[in-house]
Amino acid sequence: MTGLYQPNAELGMFSVLPDFSSGFGIQSMAPTFFKMDFSGILSLNFVTIMFAFLFVDMFDTLGTLIGVASKADMLDKDGKLPKIRGALLSDAIGTSLGAVFGTSTTTTFVESASGVAEGGRTGLTSVVAAVFFGLPLFLSPIFLAIPSFATAPALIIVGFLMISSVLKIDFNDFTEAIPSYIAIIAMPFMYSISEGIAMGVISYVVINVATGHAKEKKISLLMYVLAVLFVLKYVLI
Repeated sequence: MTGLYQPNAELGMFSVLPDFSSGFGIQSMAPTFFKMDFSGILSLNFVTIMFAFLFVDMFDTLGTLIGVASKADMLDKDGKLPKIRGALLSDAIGTSLGAVFGTSTTTTFVESASGVAEGGRTGLTSVVAAVFFGLPLFLSPIFLAIPSFATAPALIIVGFLMISSVLKIDFNDFTEAIPSYIAIIAMPFMYSISEGIAMGVISYVVINVATGHAKEKKISLLMYVLAVLFVLKYVLI
């Protein structure tokens, strides 16, 4: 016995068999709906936590949007995503509403790359995904019986689909290649897209300033500000 197929909540496996004792349907949201505590909103700890979530959510979303859009060939000639404001606004609204309902963060997900790889390019792809995400609300006993490690192979395929973007890196330019390498390595080891982006931004600015290529690369003021903020984040948080 390896213990893998025994009920273990820590592994995300609550039951070996689906439990329909409570019947079908969506459980009440009363225990989590609008259960927010604003008593510490004026404290320094609140500001620290707020900025921590801001960095994590915003840069996770940016990294996912750019990565998936790159796979879909939706970036312009400068590598920017047109009309990204609407996508970020939608993500912000979803995140805020998710917090009100007491769910885990409702945000963009990198698994969208699998849909893009199958040819999805329009909003219809998102609608179909939403429908299939809605079904588990009524069939949760079946999905809770599936251990979390069973979904790992799907995530490996998603990573495989997105790794092709590495070919666009200019490996002959160390000031471009090294920050890219640091960002790629940091994401799995730090278990966060935003942490990888943070390390990439910091290393990109530091390496280019140290080698005297900052003016040549025309690094924007925003990049300098982000690098400083990311450094302060690791120092203070």
